[in-house]
Amino acid sequence: MSDPVATFFDAWQLESSDARLEKITSAVTETIQYDDPRTPETVNGINALNTYVGMFSANAPGWSAKVVGSDTTAGMIRATVEFGGMGPDGKEMVQLGQYYVEMEGDLINRMVGFVGTGARD
Repeated sequence: MSDPVATFFDAWQLESSDARLEKITSAVTETIQYDDPRTPETVNGINALNTYVGMFSANAPGWSAKVVGSDTTAGMIRATVEFGGMGPDGKEMVQLGQYYVEMEGDLINRMVGFVGTGARD
């Protein structure tokens, strides 16, 4: 069985709304709740999440998002995600984010993301 967190982030580089929706739908519950520093309020439901993720591919064409590390404690998944692509200056850029994920069965039910990994500089 595939990892739903990795599957969800695979959708971030898909420009086609239909392809992105199919991938997201295979990874999350219908009642998904999603938050990160760029969401002014909780994103609720698959269609709203597809629209939100679509803004990433529209605003950062050619960028990808991939899970580069994860672990689980007490049923809570912590995933480190690497966002990368060509920056406005023509140089390759990488940004890390940390996500906390609650599952319902085999699907993501709630996800909260943070910029960086929380490591001290």
